[in-house]
Amino acid sequence: MSVASAEGAARAALPGRARLGWLVAALGLFLAASALSVAVGTRPVGWGDILAGIGGRADTIGAAAVAARLPRTCLAALAGAALGLAGAVMQGVTRNPLADPGILGVNAGAALAVVIGIAWFGIATLSAYIWLAILGAGLAAGFVYAIGTLGQGGATPLKLALAGAATSIAASSLTLAVTLPRADIAGGVRSWQVGGVGGATFEALLPMLPVLAAGLTLSLLSARGLNLLALGDDTAAGLGLRVARTRALAALGAVLLCGATTAICGPIGFVGLVVPHVCRLLVGVDHRWQLPFAALSGAILLLSADVAGRVLARPSELDVGIVTAFLGAPFFIWVVRRRRLRAL
Repeated sequence: MSVASAEGAARAALPGRARLGWLVAALGLFLAASALSVAVGTRPVGWGDILAGIGGRADTIGAAAVAARLPRTCLAALAGAALGLAGAVMQGVTRNPLADPGILGVNAGAALAVVIGIAWFGIATLSAYIWLAILGAGLAAGFVYAIGTLGQGGATPLKLALAGAATSIAASSLTLAVTLPRADIAGGVRSWQVGGVGGATFEALLPMLPVLAAGLTLSLLSARGLNLLALGDDTAAGLGLRVARTRALAALGAVLLCGATTAICGPIGFVGLVVPHVCRLLVGVDHRWQLPFAALSGAILLLSADVAGRVLARPSELDVGIVTAFLGAPFFIWVVRRRRLRAL
């Protein structure tokens, strides 16, 4: 099979008109979710308040509430897009339908690195948090993949999932051990570990933007290589693909996306698991379509989960990490049962 025929098979899986239709629908849902995120909250606001808040005015309580929701909406969209895209890349790199930044221990590794930096080294800047999270995410991903490749059969989906679960539990336990003796930071760390987008400011978003842009670029550029990796390493190498290089660059893009998001929002699980499966149903297996759709769908999911968290617990709020866990845990069980984990 040639490269052209492999790419043609991926394209032929779904008509282009259907993909364009789903693209229009996804853009409409994204705009609707963004509008709801600005308009809905613990305090009801009118159109006048919304227009005033978007215009930068905060002369009324309603306008001030809208102005505070704008950076929160941007953060939810960016974080959801990053996690959805990272999940799609991880599933493509590992050829594992259970791959997810949370399930593979990447988010937990990033969180552990940030907590160690805060507790032991007194690090207190957002830029430092981001780079620590990237380091922790990269080490966790490398460790899980190294463990998963041991034994017969190489890095099978089952071994990667088990290694990731064990790594995630170990990293979370170490995070707790580091935090317990430090009463001065314990409360803030526990709240951050739940995963949320509340309290966002535009100033806090700036340090993560270059990292997210780099991760987005690497991930999207890896789409063609991921299509070939889906055929198997030997076939991909026979078609001229540098398998190790392609896998490393794609994984680096996913690590950058996960690290930056975890540093700002805390570890948010299951977005990277749910979104790629939905995107494959809508636009097929071609990563050149699947990856952009995963980013857009991830933003829609996290925006919607954030709005749901504000509505369900009025007058309080549920952090978005709790909402995604409620949505993602049943989906994970469904995927395991559908795929018959013993046969993966």
